[in-house]
Amino acid sequence: MLIPGMMAPDFNLQSTKGNIKLSDYKGKWLVLFFYPQDFSGVCSTEIPEFNKKLNDFKELGAEVLGANTDSVYSHEAWIKELGGIGYPLISDYNKTMADSYEILIKDAGIALRAAFIIDPEGKVRYSVIHEPAIGRNVDEILRVLAALQSGGACPVNWKKGQATL
Repeated sequence: MLIPGMMAPDFNLQSTKGNIKLSDYKGKWLVLFFYPQDFSGVCSTEIPEFNKKLNDFKELGAEVLGANTDSVYSHEAWIKELGGIGYPLISDYNKTMADSYEILIKDAGIALRAAFIIDPEGKVRYSVIHEPAIGRNVDEILRVLAALQSGGACPVNWKKGQATL
């Protein structure tokens, strides 16, 4: 299982914004999330929500990447239907990335709904995995990112700007 403190698995895949490698994000915080399928119900709520909060992630110095096992062509058609997004969607068509992040549902050929916060050195600092039918809380991912950057221990329900322990 890929847990906080482990190095994030490398990848080098095509996306809606060209070829992307994990090393492209060295020195930056990265929020990498996987979702099961383009054009699906829950995913159609999450992709726009990550886009709506994109500036909040950027204010924290983080880049956002989405990924699943659909093709770049499927991603592009779906993005058009959604009205556009400001971050890349990676095509893990051969399922190597989802497998290396240990979130591939092999029988279905899709990724679980998962999110990883990767620090500037390439270490996984946060991971969350949901059943495909359950959407994530994007605000919670933002909260955890800010907590990781705070430099201190953060108590329950900590929010950016509050004291750390």
